[in-house]
Amino acid sequence: QVQLVESGGGLVQPGGSLRLSCAASGSIFIINAMGWYRQAPGKQRELVAATTTGGRINYADSVKGRFTISRDNAKNTVYLQMNSLNPEDTAVYYCNALVTVATIPPTVTTYWGQGTQVTVAS
Repeated sequence: QVQLVESGGGLVQPGGSLRLSCAASGSIFIINAMGWYRQAPGKQRELVAATTTGGRINYADSVKGRFTISRDNAKNTVYLQMNSLNPEDTAVYYCNALVTVATIPPTVTTYWGQGTQVTVAS
C-alpha cells in the first residue's frame, strides 16, 4: 500500500559527505513520522534521526552536529545530510515511515525501505 524508495548511498572517504533521500508513495493519508535507521554488520538496527509531522526531531548522540534530517511534506520525502563521515558510520541505512494509510477505516502502519549501503573508507 505504501512504498519507500531510498537513494544516495555509496562509498565516501572519511570526512566526506553524502545525502540520502527517501520518497514515500502509495495510499498515504498522513505521514506521521519519517526517519532513518542504520544497521552495521553484527550490530542491531539503531535510530539515526527522525522527524514528526509536528516538527519534532531526534538524533542519535553519535550523529548530532554532523547529520541533518529534513523533510519535504509536499513530496512525501525525507532527506539525511551526512557530513564529517567516519568509518563508524558504515552501515546499511533504512528509511522508516509511520503512515496513516488511506483505507476505510484508516490504519496506522510502519513501513521500511529496502536499505542503502553507506561505506566510509579511504
